[in-house]
Amino acid sequence: MAIRDEILVWNERVKLFAQFLNALSLGMIGFAILRPATESFRLVGLEAWLWGALGLLIHGCAHYILGKLRKDERP
Repeated sequence: MAIRDEILVWNERVKLFAQFLNALSLGMIGFAILRPATESFRLVGLEAWLWGALGLLIHGCAHYILGKLRKDERP
């Protein structure tokens, strides 16, 4: 029974970290691209696109981290 509890704790920590990265990435994308685009699309320069790309990269890392979830392997 203790192994199952450890797996549940591990999975919740993995999900929490993935959610943190996802929120961070969405904030970066919103601040870098969406905010300037609502004012004037000409304000979206190369730097904004790079920050947006970094946000997408972090979002991809969150998906990768979710792959680290464990399952109960009892017979």
